[in-house]
Amino acid sequence: MCGIVAYVGSKDAYPIIVKGLKRLEYRGYDSAGIAIGSDSCITILKTKGKVSDLEAYTSGKNTSGSIGIGHTRWATHGAPNQVNSHPHNSGDGKLSIIHNGIIENYVSIKTALETKGHTFKSDTDTEVLVHLIEDVKNHENVSLFEAVRIALGEVVGAYAIVVMEEGITNEFIAARKGSPLVIGVGRDEYYIASDATPIIEYTNEVVYLEDSEIARVNSGESLEIKTIANVSKTAYIHELEMSLDTIEKDGFPHFMLKEIYEQPKSIRDTMRGRISPDNKEVKIGGILDYEQKIMNADRIIIVACGTSWHAALIGEHLIEDFARIPVEVEYASEFRYRHPIIRETDVVLAISQSGETADTLSALELAKEKGATILGICNVVGSSIPRLTHAGIFTHAGPEIGVASTKAFTTQIVVLTLMALRIGKQKGMISNTDFHQIITELELIPEKVEKVLKTNSQIEIIAQQFKDANNFLYLGRGYNFPVALEGALKLKEISYIHAEGYPAAEMKHGPIALIDDEMPIVVIATKKGNYEKIVSNIQEVKARGGRLIAIVTEGDKTVKELADYCIEIPNCFEELTPLLSNVPLQLLSYHIALLRGCNVDQPRNLAKSVTVE
Repeated sequence: MCGIVAYVGSKDAYPIIVKGLKRLEYRGYDSAGIAIGSDSCITILKTKGKVSDLEAYTSGKNTSGSIGIGHTRWATHGAPNQVNSHPHNSGDGKLSIIHNGIIENYVSIKTALETKGHTFKSDTDTEVLVHLIEDVKNHENVSLFEAVRIALGEVVGAYAIVVMEEGITNEFIAARKGSPLVIGVGRDEYYIASDATPIIEYTNEVVYLEDSEIARVNSGESLEIKTIANVSKTAYIHELEMSLDTIEKDGFPHFMLKEIYEQPKSIRDTMRGRISPDNKEVKIGGILDYEQKIMNADRIIIVACGTSWHAALIGEHLIEDFARIPVEVEYASEFRYRHPIIRETDVVLAISQSGETADTLSALELAKEKGATILGICNVVGSSIPRLTHAGIFTHAGPEIGVASTKAFTTQIVVLTLMALRIGKQKGMISNTDFHQIITELELIPEKVEKVLKTNSQIEIIAQQFKDANNFLYLGRGYNFPVALEGALKLKEISYIHAEGYPAAEMKHGPIALIDDEMPIVVIATKKGNYEKIVSNIQEVKARGGRLIAIVTEGDKTVKELADYCIEIPNCFEELTPLLSNVPLQLLSYHIALLRGCNVDQPRNLAKSVTVE
């Protein structure tokens, strides 16, 4: 949530920051602002709306300066308006701050500061924080670096902040706890951002700040890093693997469509190096040292949110089927608040595209306190979950810019499949014949996804018929029930149509009351598992006038006679069908949203990386 960009060096800061904020638009926001420092003052320009609105607002104004901070805000405390937008100033106007996260004890801090004479212009917790830093700096007579360190010792919550000081044109202070912050290292210059996408154009050398670390970022010096406890740390420079072309649209009209079409490649990339080409054995280096603990686990608890939670439901099927280990899937946002029973013999597996999901991180921290083995599956190298967990697996999906997750979902399923197969094989729960057959079929999935993508024009025609619907019902069974949930979520996220996913057999226990000739029903009816049962469910829908869109296996004739529209996917093993059946639902959501004039890549009220609870 929110986006941070900052620059200090010899270049003009404004264009670098604005371009960086545009790169972070996918994170979700409702206002934007920038502060540029000079020898005499800090100029703050901010507005409600998009970065393009900020550009219009700053047109003709003085934006020159070689140090600056910029921010896109997703409203938490206070309405999305100009006053509440970042950056915020201290009471004396000498300090400016940008902030991602939430200061949970801001009310008590604000009350204490008001008794000292501080007055506030906004409704935000962020303004309270910069006043606190000002108060510490003035009363303790310390540097800004030290004032930030002392002030953050009084703060409860999550934050990524950058603070600059009037008249100081070569230095700012950055800090993080529970919200990502990366520092790009150039030649006598530094770039700071919420993630690496605004930085990669200028440098591939970065430092990831750890939780409770504070950095003094001076353009003429090496980074100085301390913890809130005043322990000095050494900056470790990582080399970025992403390239600029991976975060461009590459000729596609939207990032979402590009990322849907990237799925054959991302699936191959996720499998690459993990399946031996000679003997078809699976080896996952990231969890190799913890395989025995996984095999001996009394149970595996998977914690996740949103799309990753749907992938986790598929993982539950895979792990229980192949490895015969009990699995529980939990919403991370609920897990920590219900006093869960966690044992040292449990394995807690977190799934998150960004690796920064606040609820999921909190769930992991609780599990770690209880002595469980904690593992992670995520997409972003250098993010918080890989640093917190004992071990884990990267999906190698590549940067996902569209807010509605697509290729991250399929690659999470691939990782869960490989993990389940590896553990099942090691435990002797799956025969060599079955194991090698499934691996062979898995290696064919990318080209089968390519075949599914060829149905795009057909799906566009179907979307024309249903773009004005107000409600959708998605049905699936077994492995495809989570796909039904995911299909409904995608439609909700980007087209703003109400949609629900249900197990097909549960339809008659309530949702069947909704069905009439105005209700579109999407049914995943592949010729696997309980095929005859789902055909019966389809007949129940048709008997009540429901309009049916069916995802079927190539060559299906039974469902074709019943459904209004059929989209065919190639035949494959039941366990792998979600990798194929999910793709038409992504395309259907995309085309319906497009036809409704919605912002496909940046749907309203949503953020790509949810770094607040």
